[in-house]
Amino acid sequence: MSSLQPQIDMAQPSLFETCPVREAVAMLSEAGHEERGAVFTRREVVDFILDLTGYTTDKPLHQLRLLEPSFGEGDFLIPAISRLLAAWNAHARPAARKWLAPAIRGVELHRHSYARTRAKAEQLLREEGISAADTAAILNAWLIYGDFLLAPLDEGFDVAVGNPPYVRQELIPDALMLEYRRRFTTIYDRADIYVPFIERTLRALKKGGQLGFICADRWTKNKYGGPLRKLVSESYHLKYFIDMVDTPAFLSDVIAYPAITVIAKTQSGPTRIAARPAIDKKTLGNLAVALSKPRLNGVVQEIAALPAGASPWVLHTSPELDLVRRLETELPTLEEAGCAVGIGVATGADAAFIGSFDDLDVEPDRKLPLVMTKDIKTGHVEWRGLGVINPFGPDGKLVDLARFPKLRRYLEARKDVIAKRHVAKKAPANWYRTIDRIYPELTARSKLLIPDIKGDAQIVFEEGRLYPHHNLYFITSEAWDLRALQAVLLSGIARLFISTYSTKMRGGYLRFQAQYLRRIRLPSWNSVRAPLRRKLMAAAKSGDMAACNAAVAELYNLNDAERVALMGEEGTRGA
Repeated sequence: MSSLQPQIDMAQPSLFETCPVREAVAMLSEAGHEERGAVFTRREVVDFILDLTGYTTDKPLHQLRLLEPSFGEGDFLIPAISRLLAAWNAHARPAARKWLAPAIRGVELHRHSYARTRAKAEQLLREEGISAADTAAILNAWLIYGDFLLAPLDEGFDVAVGNPPYVRQELIPDALMLEYRRRFTTIYDRADIYVPFIERTLRALKKGGQLGFICADRWTKNKYGGPLRKLVSESYHLKYFIDMVDTPAFLSDVIAYPAITVIAKTQSGPTRIAARPAIDKKTLGNLAVALSKPRLNGVVQEIAALPAGASPWVLHTSPELDLVRRLETELPTLEEAGCAVGIGVATGADAAFIGSFDDLDVEPDRKLPLVMTKDIKTGHVEWRGLGVINPFGPDGKLVDLARFPKLRRYLEARKDVIAKRHVAKKAPANWYRTIDRIYPELTARSKLLIPDIKGDAQIVFEEGRLYPHHNLYFITSEAWDLRALQAVLLSGIARLFISTYSTKMRGGYLRFQAQYLRRIRLPSWNSVRAPLRRKLMAAAKSGDMAACNAAVAELYNLNDAERVALMGEEGTRGA
């Protein structure tokens, strides 16, 4: 196997020399589990997905074509081969090379995984009494050593199954990422690599074909999944969606929770939904049957259709969702109501740009007092005295270091760290810029600070003395009183919208990111009567959650059922 070279489809003209792409692909072919995003799937889950996609031994599987785009150690491929051989035997074993060779295509980039899985597949074929020559010919047809996103691949598959790699863009060499972007329309913003895997697999299906993947569910809601959602909603049918949150679907723990999606190349229609099944053969077998039955039962739900275009998918039904839909119909978004959402500064080298404010030996106007997540862990600002270097002038451009000798000495003493950052390498003359531009005037503005990852909303009022760090989102407003807005967001409104649109992290934590905060609905400040304004402001200042709940129930005109949906049973008391 050491003589193998990963295959790249050179029929597609590249925009640059192919050497960097080849080198990057070769590097990934030797990478470890983490670098290549390898996560191994339990056999019960594999069988469940094969059942959902109709790849079952009661069918003439030797007449179908199955694709596995990243077969790894064979978690999906080997069970699929076993099913294929069982069906082939049931049909009186037609000529092996003729009928089996077209039936499967599997792609794998990792060299050692390719070799081990090929050996497993070879053993299965030889145990069936297939000759060595036919076995070699079949395996050569079945297995492709290469990068699925670049390797030559025919189309017209009936079934595609697998667990695509989960790799962040920053772990992929730039030349390779550029080539991926050139080839795939769904790579948007900071999309993880499983997104183009889904795109290419969908385009490889024949009419009526089905994709069954288990992978992270982030793409169904967040910003980077927009183009892929648009592709699916316009050209395919999301048949099944099974939320796998808090289930041991893999042989190792994962931070981002997965989902099983079955997408067909057919006209769009209703989506059947299930959530968090027990991972055992009997339960999953029964669920596969229930999902395919004409009538729903208590385990399976159904939504009539996906939202059009790139809109986030909310793939469940609940009283909370009913309340979200009502508020979305009746009220403007947070920003339409006069509030702005932002994120604090990312430096790319915090150890160099951040330190004790008093000890940062630069000109006074070249540093700002900085607030970080640890400063607000009590629910109030308790500044620890840190500051951040500001290399930008009032015009938004980097300052001339010759005019700031202290700043120059400070930065040049740390240049070995600062200049190694990606942002510095892209523009060496601007090596001392922070990743994000700093707007000093934000320091003096009162703002609400919101940490990114939390179980519940933490909304902290900052009076206008500190600049936020990049782990903090902030809200400012010229229209709304921020204390009143703090009461609204503390009440459960923020969590309601965030939990609807955010994907959950390990431990049930949510991502309070700008893209989700902007979906919150809020009445205009002008529509809020003076007595209610005072109630909201007083509730926030006192930290009285019952008072926040009561004032917000009045603000949103919640009925008893909606109060329970927003706040639990306590929402109906004391209001």
